[in-house]
Amino acid sequence: MGSPPPNRDDIRDFLISRRARLTPEQVGLPSGNRRRVKGLRREEVAVLSGVSTEWYTRLEKGHISGVSEDVLAAVARALQLSDDERGYLFDLAKAARPTRRTPPRPREPVAETPVQWLIDSVTLSAVFVRNGRLDVVASNALARALHAPMFNSPTTDGSIANFARFHFLDPASREFFVDWESGAAATVALLRAEAGRNPGDRALRELVGELSTVSPEFRTMWASHDVRSRHEGLKRLQHPVVGYLELTYQAAELSNPTRAARSLNLYTAEPGTSHEENLKLLTSWSAVPAGQ
Repeated sequence: MGSPPPNRDDIRDFLISRRARLTPEQVGLPSGNRRRVKGLRREEVAVLSGVSTEWYTRLEKGHISGVSEDVLAAVARALQLSDDERGYLFDLAKAARPTRRTPPRPREPVAETPVQWLIDSVTLSAVFVRNGRLDVVASNALARALHAPMFNSPTTDGSIANFARFHFLDPASREFFVDWESGAAATVALLRAEAGRNPGDRALRELVGELSTVSPEFRTMWASHDVRSRHEGLKRLQHPVVGYLELTYQAAELSNPTRAARSLNLYTAEPGTSHEENLKLLTSWSAVPAGQ
């Protein structure tokens, strides 16, 4: 399999964490009386994957470069990985492949003018575009009003707000996000997935280092190696002006070969509810830039 890649620690820790969460009963194996390790043994994963124990042991140590997709798929099935986890494993393998030169980093400017036109044209939903590091690179007026605590937070760098920094470094986030803990876990899982796709992203490494240093909760969640490629569902917010809001949250990807992948996100209230009325109240903030 060759020498271990630079992301060998991520490969090792991810596979070990997924192996540890499974029991023999879950995969149809006898449990036995004496087990010195939590979860499955390496040799059990090897049997389930159809490879030798020596081979799987090397894989778990980070020797993933050159491994075929069929074998990775077999390991993913053996470990009962979710779709997001399977994608993360394949991203780790892709990033581990040796390259003759480092590909240029996709451009990541502010949103192109047509994209800004698009999100500004939406008036009944809060819309923003974020990158894989969870920086908000574009937003409409309602999104800025809805997320005023974040845009006005000391964690916002100039005009660029970051969901992860706000979530873990600003105490105000615990009042704003009603489901703070589940949101925090989703935030970390999104960053973990991005780290698998772009292990060479220096800004991402710096962000993870900053959050790991300052926030014990982030360190604990980061060490769990949970991954998530998309974040959708119900958002419950306690807004400082209009009060309690329940909003649906949808996301779609915007990407092309010349720029980094970005996500278009929309928060919408159910028609005819008090949450829609509260969201409409926030439109009065639309003409006022955040922080003014």
